[in-house]
Amino acid sequence: MQHRHHHYSNQPHFSAASGPTTPFGSHVVVPSAGSESKRGKRRGSYTCGRCGQPKKGHKCHLPANSTADDSFVDEAPSPSFSDIRPPPPPRQPYSHLRRALSFDDDVDSSGGGGFDSPDLDEFGDSGDDIDLATGLGGLPASCLSEILKRLPPPGLLSAAMVCKGWRETTRRLWKAAEMLRIRVPTRAQVGFVGSVLQKCPGLVNLSLRMESDVDATLLAWITFSCPNLEFLEINTSGSAINRITGDELGRFVVDRRFLKSLKMEGCSNLGGFSLCSSSLSTIWLSGLYSLSKMVFNCPNLKEISVDFSHEENDNTDLVTMADVLARNCPRLQNIHIASIRLSNTVVLALTAAKLRGLRMLSLVLGSEITDASVAAIASSYQNLELLDLSGSSISDSGIGIICNVFPDTLSRLLVALCPNISSSFIQFATAQLPLLELLDCGMTICDPNSPSAETNVRELPQASNDKVHNSYQKLIIKHARLKKLSLWGCSGLDALYLNCRELNDLNLNYCKNLYPERLVLQCPNLENVHASGCQELLIGAIQSQVDNNAAADNQLPCKRLADGSKRVGVPHFLSAEQPSEDDKKRRKIERRQCSVLVL
Repeated sequence: MQHRHHHYSNQPHFSAASGPTTPFGSHVVVPSAGSESKRGKRRGSYTCGRCGQPKKGHKCHLPANSTADDSFVDEAPSPSFSDIRPPPPPRQPYSHLRRALSFDDDVDSSGGGGFDSPDLDEFGDSGDDIDLATGLGGLPASCLSEILKRLPPPGLLSAAMVCKGWRETTRRLWKAAEMLRIRVPTRAQVGFVGSVLQKCPGLVNLSLRMESDVDATLLAWITFSCPNLEFLEINTSGSAINRITGDELGRFVVDRRFLKSLKMEGCSNLGGFSLCSSSLSTIWLSGLYSLSKMVFNCPNLKEISVDFSHEENDNTDLVTMADVLARNCPRLQNIHIASIRLSNTVVLALTAAKLRGLRMLSLVLGSEITDASVAAIASSYQNLELLDLSGSSISDSGIGIICNVFPDTLSRLLVALCPNISSSFIQFATAQLPLLELLDCGMTICDPNSPSAETNVRELPQASNDKVHNSYQKLIIKHARLKKLSLWGCSGLDALYLNCRELNDLNLNYCKNLYPERLVLQCPNLENVHASGCQELLIGAIQSQVDNNAAADNQLPCKRLADGSKRVGVPHFLSAEQPSEDDKKRRKIERRQCSVLVL
């Protein structure tokens, strides 16, 4: 593609010639005899030394001893834009062309992640035709950048091969990128990721979805190409194996001075690690298995999530890990540990440090966690906003401790897979925790005769004989702030009454023994009801009730009787007072439809 470039007189990198200018903005250099004698003979010039016109296909009509003067320039006709296309301007040195189309200036990346639009001020006045300066075939450069920035990385790489103008624009977009998400397919090599990262020196947030194996080469590419990286996430899918070892991960963290968040999946080959960083505030590691050591020396760490393998032969010492974590990370606010080796000893080691800023505590799948752990947590951390003890062996007594200690702070309670909890204490918890917004009681109220096989969860801890519920139970919940309620797998529930004005998500998956006539949903803001594995009659009852709730929104106004004994609903045309503006607006507002999700 042939590129035509405008040269503007106001650009600082062009020489300030004293001669007049053409309507196209290019200077006509008028040589004089004095200047010709000073600079000597011009060798290798593409212009005529007599008249200044291009040599190619040109026969000069001036004598050899004559030079161009001002009168020659004044007599030259001045073509207009409508009459004739501009002649090609004299070719400038290569450095001038590169400077006129330079994309090396800094761009404004304050808008966050993604690709930012390049700054086009260097092309001159915004009213000029940009495509002549960039060679984009009539498309303004600002419009082209807005289009290309929406392409995925493979599409952006393909766009760079269209022409020079597109290549320069894509290079500018790569350079301005701060956030990048890449899915690396199975057939791709790590070098592909490296070639992409080299184009983004200002990258701050990087998320990789690896479908091929991962090793330390990937970390080396990130270290070399992204010096300012702050957020790194590496996810594995399919048969991809993460081969990064603990020593390699430790060296990577030490070298990254600006790294704030590290999230990595499939960490089964770490073996042991020591993470030392003064900038890290978030660490997520999943798939851990049989670690010889776990050292966290991160004084500014605020959130940690470690998910261990569910294999029985995992021999990680969680007590030592909890002790080191509590001593070396005093600013922790969120802790999540998922392991079948969790026990009361681990909880005691974690609560001994008395972390003042702890707000969220999640200890999942610890079948050896009992009410003693709940008492230790309640005595050490009385400002918890989230407590997740799913898969533990806590009982109704533990629920009572939670309700007594956290009535003014707890907003999310998760006690799924806890078969020692009865429906009466779940109902008690909703009454004693007024700030509760999320409650997960999945698999707590199970059918005593036939365990649910559809949930595909691990074998539940055995409940003591005095806690086994030998009959079906009912649940009555009335709450003013509850938004999400999960009762998945509660096959031992046969009656449910809900009066929750703010509830918008209800999970009733595999509640197989819930009777349709014993279901009452007084939840006008419901948006989603999950009912997979339920009876067809129950699904029909759910659908009819959510439809009735939508029709009941337009309620009649109320008016007291003459003696003031009670309020009764009366039509508007019979009421003495005219309907208020609020009533009119309420009738006009259409309620959002509730979806009953059945897979």
